Amino acid sequence: MTLFASQSQSNDRIYTVSSLNAQVRLILENEMGIVWLVGELSNFSMPVSGHWYFTLKDARAQVKCAMFKGSNRHVSFKPSNGNQVLVKARLSIYEPRGDYQLIIESMQPEGDGRLQQQFEQLKMTLAAEGLFAQALKKPLPQHPQRVGIITSKTGAALHDILQVLKRRDPSLAVVIYPTMVQGDGAAISIAQAIGRANSRQECDILIVGRGGGSLEDLWAFNEEIVARTIAASQIPIVSAVGHEVDVTIADFVADMRAPTPSAAAELISRDNSTQADKIKHKQQQLHHAIQCYLSEQKQHINQLNHRLERQHPQLRLNQQQQHLDEITRRLQQIMLKKIQIQQQRITQNQYKLSLHSPQQRLQHNKTALINAKHRLLDAMDRKLLNANHKLALAAEKLDTVSPLATLSRGYSITRDDQGSLIRHCDQVKAGDQLITTVTDGKIYTTVNDQ
Repeated sequence: MTLFASQSQSNDRIYTVSSLNAQVRLILENEMGIVWLVGELSNFSMPVSGHWYFTLKDARAQVKCAMFKGSNRHVSFKPSNGNQVLVKARLSIYEPRGDYQLIIESMQPEGDGRLQQQFEQLKMTLAAEGLFAQALKKPLPQHPQRVGIITSKTGAALHDILQVLKRRDPSLAVVIYPTMVQGDGAAISIAQAIGRANSRQECDILIVGRGGGSLEDLWAFNEEIVARTIAASQIPIVSAVGHEVDVTIADFVADMRAPTPSAAAELISRDNSTQADKIKHKQQQLHHAIQCYLSEQKQHINQLNHRLERQHPQLRLNQQQQHLDEITRRLQQIMLKKIQIQQQRITQNQYKLSLHSPQQRLQHNKTALINAKHRLLDAMDRKLLNANHKLALAAEKLDTVSPLATLSRGYSITRDDQGSLIRHCDQVKAGDQLITTVTDGKIYTTVNDQ
């Protein structure tokens, strides 16, 4: 009985929200296990904790994801919004919010990731069936009389193999089984060539391979039909695919793996150093056995790690770290909002203070004083102008009755030396000194006779 079934039968239990979310998280993590998912990255963020948070979406739906720094440090590219990726993940739930989410364990670009995923899945399937087991490996003949080469008739691999065989063992007979090694139909073509060689039974050993290339170029040697055909072959097969760093499913299934096509030719051919060849052959067998053993052990360790991860305290720690990141983000938002409010209050208080500032009042009074000064000067100018006008009028009136005006018409004023005005002749006598005032000056005279 599954956990889903047992929970549905105990629906009379009363849950708290926390216990419900915790129970749902356990159900998701234990029942669903590992899932592979393709989608587009969006809302990608990387807080100071080093964890990654993002949304994985397609045209119709989206799901929240978290990738903790213990896993994201193995990602070989820099993710950004809009990337199409393939992820390996566990379903979970973020308990504080009740959000369904994915915990990402690995991430690859979609194209390479799909091929790598298919490679790993087929490798695990065939390893579980025992096709990589050392006990199934057929021994290579010590002195082969005829070798079959399954590769492209126009490829560099065939040329390299023939050159090595000609140099090391010219007497060794060669049968070429031409085949496609790349593109649509290549896997079927390779399997048919292996079947043809087995049906003819004209060779002691087969070399199956090609030159180097990308994972996509070498993909025909990762197809299941090729792997099972190699495993079923009655003739020992040496896999010689790509360069030394290239590894294919064919390498694991074959009776021997050679790092390059040239190395395969050296491996099966004889020269003066036969003992060295035997040692090298044993080394190759040992290396291949170790690889198969390590592959099986790695698969077993991965299974144990997966079981451990579901019960590991790191899971809870990661959830707490995610919760801490969420609280940190909310706290930053609250602090920023409070700072903005305080800044607005400071701005308002500064404005109010500026309205009551002594400097503002002083400037206002200074302006008022300047305006009053200008009004006073204007008033004084008007007052002076009015006074000048009145003075001019008074002067004009005074001038009309002024003695000077009379003098200007030809009259004069005569006084004695005491300053008394002479109005009559009897006021003077001979010898008196008189002063006569005319319009432009004074005349001093002496009376000679009366």
